[in-house]
Amino acid sequence: MGVKRLDIILASIAGVGLAGLSIWLIKNSSNFVLPFSYWLLLVIFPALSLFAVWIASIIGKRYLFVYQLARFLLIGAVFAIFDLTILNFLMEKFGISKDSGFKYSLFSAISFVIATVVKYIADKYWAFEKKEKTQLGMEFLKFFLVTMAIGIIQTGVAFVAFKALSATEMTGVNQGNIAKIIGIAVASAFNFLGYKFIVFKK
Repeated sequence: MGVKRLDIILASIAGVGLAGLSIWLIKNSSNFVLPFSYWLLLVIFPALSLFAVWIASIIGKRYLFVYQLARFLLIGAVFAIFDLTILNFLMEKFGISKDSGFKYSLFSAISFVIATVVKYIADKYWAFEKKEKTQLGMEFLKFFLVTMAIGIIQTGVAFVAFKALSATEMTGVNQGNIAKIIGIAVASAFNFLGYKFIVFKK
């Protein structure tokens, strides 16, 4: 099992996207400064992503679970950026303040649903390589239920983090982005297990 072309493409996209997001967050934070040029992250992050996929492909020859997890995390990283892009559009379009907990939860839920529906196709056909087309109705029902549960976890964690960060000197937008990232990170473990063992179980 070697590294496929699509693995390389997604790893590169994820690396560049995460680097861009990190640069944006750092430049908008007055409390954190890198000891080197921000733009080196555009080299470091893609390189680390490609290295991780290569290592996962080697281990995956013996333990398929590891390779599936690496692919899942790659897809997750790409769609986390997509999720954050939608969230930022909503926050900038409709405004967000440090105390707008309910509005933030609504925006976070909307961005999650849009990103996850698109992510379903990538997880099904690439991460878990499930080509069967039988019982699609039942599979999508399981996907919907698992996604709703994960969405509640992600949105709930993001809401708690958003409220906790309100005491800091961050702007409402930065506060919202950090809270969303925390929510995504916590929900990812439930996401992988739910999709592998319930939705796309072979």
